[in-house]
Amino acid sequence: MLNELSVEEKSRSYSKYFYVEPAHPPEAKLSAMQQPIDSSKALPIERLNDLLNPGYLEVEAGWCILPNGAGFVANLTTMPGVTVEMLNWWFSWHALESLRYKIWFPPAHFATSVSDEDRQKLLKLETPLTAKFQGTTHHVVEDIGGGPEKITIAFLTPEDAGFDMSRFRAPFIGTVMAGNGRSRPVNAPFFKPSAPAFMCHAVREVPGGVEVRTRFWLGYHMIKRKPRKLLPPFVRVPAAAAKGLAIHGVREYTNLAVLLPTIYEEQKQIWE
Repeated sequence: MLNELSVEEKSRSYSKYFYVEPAHPPEAKLSAMQQPIDSSKALPIERLNDLLNPGYLEVEAGWCILPNGAGFVANLTTMPGVTVEMLNWWFSWHALESLRYKIWFPPAHFATSVSDEDRQKLLKLETPLTAKFQGTTHHVVEDIGGGPEKITIAFLTPEDAGFDMSRFRAPFIGTVMAGNGRSRPVNAPFFKPSAPAFMCHAVREVPGGVEVRTRFWLGYHMIKRKPRKLLPPFVRVPAAAAKGLAIHGVREYTNLAVLLPTIYEEQKQIWE
């Protein structure tokens, strides 16, 4: 899919970021995603609240296919100069226009949209930032390694994502972007089912900025605050899908870490 800007998009002040070469991740981070980790070291989705513990888990970056056929992806991105508020703003602001999603990672982000109802919610200036994106559904088109896909992300509150709210506080957590997703290739035949996944970006403050601790469980959704595996019996997530998502995540969040402080200062007062 060719990613280019319309005349209207080019007129936006922030279209300049579309033409900036994305920040390149350290080679060590990309190399770490080339081979799967030992699946016994993956964080089980049932232990999601381990992300609220101080320190770090045994695996903060890597991917694998779990014994039950589901996929697991982890990533850790340190973002100097970024605040919790900036990330809450970004997940609210970028959903309003495809260009805003494109500049996040131009090589592989193509479009985004929300319903009219969600748009009105996002545009209400009095609505707190977290309440803007939590409970909304983003419809995006991006390439996570296997060609362009249509992906639907239904963002959840931390409570509905399964977090223990009695422990959900600084310094262990600042905010979370979590939701149930479904994806299918752009040109997939109508009978091809969509692939489910549960996504979680747990953000906490560190000296000089924040760190984003990402986890994906491919084949799962969080339903009524409990994880549910949605893969049919004997179906396994392809290793290429988990690996592609892992590498894509490293690249897009490395670029967001560089982009966000500048664009936040330029655009934080501009919503429409």
